[in-house]
Amino acid sequence: MWSSVGLSVINVVWSSLALCFLVAFCAHKVSRLLPRRFDTCRAYVLFQDLIRYGKTKQSLKRDDWLRVFDVPKRWFWHFYAVSVGWNGLLLVLYLSFIFQHQYPLWLSDFLDILTGAPGSDSQVPKLSTVLVQLLLWVHSLRRLLECLFVSVFSDGAMHLVQYMFGLGYYIMLGLTILCCDRMEKERSTLLSQLDWLQVAGFVLFIWASWLQHQSMVLLARLRTGKSGTVETLTHRVPEGGWFELVSCPHYFAELLIYISLSFVFRGLSFTWWLVVLYVLFNQALAGQLCHDLYVSKYKSYPRHRRAFIPFVL
Repeated sequence: MWSSVGLSVINVVWSSLALCFLVAFCAHKVSRLLPRRFDTCRAYVLFQDLIRYGKTKQSLKRDDWLRVFDVPKRWFWHFYAVSVGWNGLLLVLYLSFIFQHQYPLWLSDFLDILTGAPGSDSQVPKLSTVLVQLLLWVHSLRRLLECLFVSVFSDGAMHLVQYMFGLGYYIMLGLTILCCDRMEKERSTLLSQLDWLQVAGFVLFIWASWLQHQSMVLLARLRTGKSGTVETLTHRVPEGGWFELVSCPHYFAELLIYISLSFVFRGLSFTWWLVVLYVLFNQALAGQLCHDLYVSKYKSYPRHRRAFIPFVL
């Protein structure tokens, strides 16, 4: 069933990332139980500096030398710009592969290294690969437009390491899709590969994208007036929509988007499930940091809200 299960480089990469963020999430939860004197410990401050960004970073007491590595959080749009360009290129190259049955030599060699599966073993184009590439590109384009025309960023910062990681993340993500293609064997024709699970994945993708967009609009309205002009950059308690259930529904929507892409892969790609696992722990950490900030800053904050998964986490 899961033909991609194995100790390939790409699987090790995503397993390691998932484990790192799981450890970071657990370490953050434990750190809240430590005595307050640990707040000034250099190791603790450095750890918090690396996992926090934006509003969750502003209350962190840091030495001046750590602020040297700050870059504006509004640079988030760089990630999606890179994704639109890079993953658009990979989509074009895969469409070319459908007709010519070969990649450029540089890309083929790189996929061989990441998967350990020779390109000659995978010559049948896969509908799921085309669909996932296309949906990832659409997702990146939407997020780019939201960053540029919807979101209202404050003067929050993120660490340079986080910025570099974000740029590399979307490059690796596009390559991962091609790795999933390389490690899954397919013998049927392209059009005959469509099944109900892919349709369900597409429907979930549309709904999760709408949920995320609605959440971003509600967050932006906290800082704009009825005319749409920015009135304040202060942080306020979000209300309405799924914010009544969780502090970060946009993070929950992000997880659902990646799960939907796994459905488009027909649930058969072990590698992509590792990506989903990474997204789960990554968004859990970010959501928990935001939730903790809201709870500590606003005494009237609704106690029934979870961090990012309704009724669960």
